[in-house]
Amino acid sequence: MSPRAAPPRFGPLQLALAAAGTAAATLDLCMDGWVAAEYARRGHPGWAALSLSLLAAASAASQACSWLWLRSDPPALRPAVPAPLLAALHLLQLGFFFRCLYALKVGWRVCWAKAEEEDEQRHMAFLSHDISMLRLFETFLENTPQLALLLYIILRTNKAELSQGLGMVTAFLCVSWSLLDYHQSLRSFLQDKYELSLGSSIVYFLWNLLLICPRILALALFSLLWPYGLAVHFPLVWLAMFLWVSLQGTDFMESWWPEQLYRALVAVILYFSWFNVARGRTLHRSIIYHGFILLDSSLLALAWLWGQPPSEEHSYLLLLLPAALLCYLLGLGLRVIYYKWLHPNVQVQKEGRYDEVDAGGGEDGVEFRSFLEPDLVNRRMQYLAQTHLSLSQLAQQHFLNGDAAV
Repeated sequence: MSPRAAPPRFGPLQLALAAAGTAAATLDLCMDGWVAAEYARRGHPGWAALSLSLLAAASAASQACSWLWLRSDPPALRPAVPAPLLAALHLLQLGFFFRCLYALKVGWRVCWAKAEEEDEQRHMAFLSHDISMLRLFETFLENTPQLALLLYIILRTNKAELSQGLGMVTAFLCVSWSLLDYHQSLRSFLQDKYELSLGSSIVYFLWNLLLICPRILALALFSLLWPYGLAVHFPLVWLAMFLWVSLQGTDFMESWWPEQLYRALVAVILYFSWFNVARGRTLHRSIIYHGFILLDSSLLALAWLWGQPPSEEHSYLLLLLPAALLCYLLGLGLRVIYYKWLHPNVQVQKEGRYDEVDAGGGEDGVEFRSFLEPDLVNRRMQYLAQTHLSLSQLAQQHFLNGDAAV
């Protein structure tokens, strides 16, 4: 049995990144409010109401997850705050920001108060993993629909206000960054510290960005043809994704009803981007998913092209469509490059080493961090790490990177 690994080290750099993440979430919320206010001021209360509705729905879902997780956490790891007050914060949609501020408080103590105990480090890792997951949920429930709405409005009015431009930039960055942050958080559970390098992180960020942009464009174009069409398209595709996730038998939450909430949120993510939920090799599932999304997005764009030929002021969109297709194919190409040459497991292969299964680490083919105190493990993120980062027996022997990765 290999020696037990220390928890991921939380230092000043990690504290600065956590503070930047909290500031970015606050800025994103302010930008959403600014955009909605501009819609109302310019005589478009419907757009303002839709924008605020998306924000409210995303916040409510994230707060529900946060509260369910707090209730299931070991008492020693819950904030020293009365339960009624925690419940009130979540009802007021402040639960996520409370988590961020509490994590900054613990992180400050770990970094500057000379808290060298491993339990403190594990506590900080526990908090950081949950925040990463909640940020991913809220980003895909709020930022990606907002992106489609913003692009639809810009194309509809054929002009972009400053608030809209800034809103789109911040939303695209938040979506891609949340995926990168989530992936890095999962990798911290690996026994061997083969984390993403700077180059790997950049490529991972870019291929996610390049795959999401064409999807958003296709949805916005379809909305130009049929403004209420997404009210039909989204439930149908979401239901198909929900059933697909359910058939893969996820086991993330503590009970059946919360598990359905998790599956529903994952189905929303899958409407826009790939998200693995089952153990084992993902190559075939990934091919099926990307093939479906490429076909669906192409049909949406072709429906707009057939039903509403571009006017002279929208003639540039005829050039944008092939560019979007190339963008998607480039994103897929970067993904292949990442898993073939830039994935951290490639470093293991170059050194002639293998991730052997720890005697107590289960049967998934990856050695995860073991802990002296099991209650200090974030079991939710450990489950996701086993799901996303597990290797099949064939991958253990030959390191077929990409077949069993996120």
